[in-house]
Amino acid sequence: MKKTTKTPAIVYTIVGHDLAAHLFHVTLTVAAPSEAGQVFALPAWIPGSYMIREFSRNIVRIRAESDGQPVELTKLDKHSWQAAPLKDQAAPLTLHYEVYAWDLSVRAAHLDQNHAFFNGTSVFLRVLGQEETPHVVDIQRPEDDAAKTWRVATALPELKAKRYGYGTYIAANYDELIDHPVEQGDFALATFKAHGIPHDVVVTGRVPNLDLNRLCTDLKRICETQITFFEPKTRQAPMDRYVFMTMAVGDGYGGLEHRASTALICNRGDLPTTAAVNKDIGDGYLQYLGLCSHEYFHTWNVKRIKPAAFAPYNLQVENYSPLLWLFEGFTSYYDDLMLVRSGLIAEPSYFKLLGKTISSVLRGSGRTKQSVAESSFDAWGKYYRQDENAPNAIISYYTKGSLIALALDLTIRAKTGGKKSLDDVMRALWERFGRDFYQGGGRGVTPAEVEALFDEIGGARFKPFFDKYIRGTEDVPLAKLLAPFGVKYADDRKSSKPSLDANLGRDGSDCKLAAVHENGAAHLAGLSAGDLLVAVDGLRVTATNLDNLLARYAVGSTVQIHAFRRDELMVFSAVLQGERVPGITLTLDPVAKKSSGPLRPSAAR
Repeated sequence: MKKTTKTPAIVYTIVGHDLAAHLFHVTLTVAAPSEAGQVFALPAWIPGSYMIREFSRNIVRIRAESDGQPVELTKLDKHSWQAAPLKDQAAPLTLHYEVYAWDLSVRAAHLDQNHAFFNGTSVFLRVLGQEETPHVVDIQRPEDDAAKTWRVATALPELKAKRYGYGTYIAANYDELIDHPVEQGDFALATFKAHGIPHDVVVTGRVPNLDLNRLCTDLKRICETQITFFEPKTRQAPMDRYVFMTMAVGDGYGGLEHRASTALICNRGDLPTTAAVNKDIGDGYLQYLGLCSHEYFHTWNVKRIKPAAFAPYNLQVENYSPLLWLFEGFTSYYDDLMLVRSGLIAEPSYFKLLGKTISSVLRGSGRTKQSVAESSFDAWGKYYRQDENAPNAIISYYTKGSLIALALDLTIRAKTGGKKSLDDVMRALWERFGRDFYQGGGRGVTPAEVEALFDEIGGARFKPFFDKYIRGTEDVPLAKLLAPFGVKYADDRKSSKPSLDANLGRDGSDCKLAAVHENGAAHLAGLSAGDLLVAVDGLRVTATNLDNLLARYAVGSTVQIHAFRRDELMVFSAVLQGERVPGITLTLDPVAKKSSGPLRPSAAR
């Protein structure tokens, strides 16, 4: 029998030991390793980003020891290792390994002289068989002059560390450990309370005249609106503390949800400035607030209300689910809607955002070939691995999923005379599957249970809807659904504007086709994605002048196009088409009963 130990069963120490080389050094000590030889594995993907990323490829060196003596470590596959059985079964086992961290994204780890960031899935090897035991992490300050004034931001509960300080933190199990990213650096910091719960706002990167007060004020409105949405009676948030972590860069955008925090990346110019004279919400700041709203809504929808396939996660292989249209699509529907309900934007601004979403969904022919249920299931191999043919082959479960949410919301309101809405569905999902998830009382929801819930709350059979728009590929009839609520739907595309119907990119000062849309003028002429346009009817094409050149022609005109494909010059004859890009606009009839529409929340019952 092994002797008991007063030290924690699993302890990690992590330190950025070479900032210029972007290396974290991690020490993992297991007090009671398996007698058969302890097996360790690093996750192959991170929840919320559905793609196998093989984080273990960033482990540069790894070794094992016990009581100061080396222990043989055998690699089992690309992300797993097994230590040899120990001679002294009472002795602890320690791993030492280095992790290369140079991925400036929300998904992995990044380390340099300016800051350190990591997700646990990138740096913490899992101790197989001991995932449910407490995990302690000692986050140590790098021994580098650049890090002398750094602080630590994380939602991990402190053990002996002080808030924002270096030291030990604790997680109840491995799943909790990897669900709390960590940021270190000279970040800007502010705190606000949303219905009594502290929310930290952490911004890393150079942002002159950052208006933290405005950021806190606006985020507080979003957070309180969402907390009230799910818990209208108690206004109780599902966490004791929340952290918004933002990395501000010159050009970037993205976010990843966690149970009590979110990691974000944005353009520094999108953040509010104290130097602004005009306090209106600009497009960049609006996009950032929408991103914050999206990730915060995930605190309920996907972090606690989960598809059955994610309860629990298998972090070594793909976890397939046909329900991402609900978990990402519905979140995409509510993210901007919460900006309206919180009073941050007015209805015209919301309709403008919604019109852009509808236009983007109708833009590609992939929507006629792949359903959102298929898109959800195929996220691992298609959505997260998009190529130049994506607009012609796939549909986004984010964007079309948000339109399905709108359609379901309108349908339920219409069928129940405004007594019920999609809000009621979301609260039922929360009450039955999410509220007690981390307390052992929750479980994942199945596709059949989702559909049955719509039947129950909507008071009708929703199978025809699911067959057409979720399992099928039909366009959601939004014009028809919006009309009874006083919303006018129009397509204002400029059909007289000549177009090649291709997405344009640039190669230096040259114009490069990024994507060619099916049955568009470029496709019918034989042009392909990657072609470098040289001339139209003998006039040079640049990265910025193609529209002006084509504007000299009428729709139906034939033009000669010279283009390089690889290093070969080719000549094409293209018949110009009218603009095929949808231009959807939505306007509200001022005499309509606004209280019946989706911009207004339904009463909690």
